[in-house]
Amino acid sequence: MKVEEIRGLSDDQILAELDHSREELMNLRFQQSTGELIDTSRIRVTRRLIARLETIINERKREQEGES
Repeated sequence: MKVEEIRGLSDDQILAELDHSREELMNLRFQQSTGELIDTSRIRVTRRLIARLETIINERKREQEGES
């Protein structure tokens, strides 16, 4: 998911995607520890997606605080 796509989502949708991504990361870590994970790059991609989502959330919070 690209930044432009994330910015088009509502706050609730971003939070839902963040929860889903965190759950996916946890599952990937379990798979890695048990030796089931084949594509290890998915961990990196998921971590970066989580960082993008959190960045957009923080930007929106700062914008709201600045307007207040």
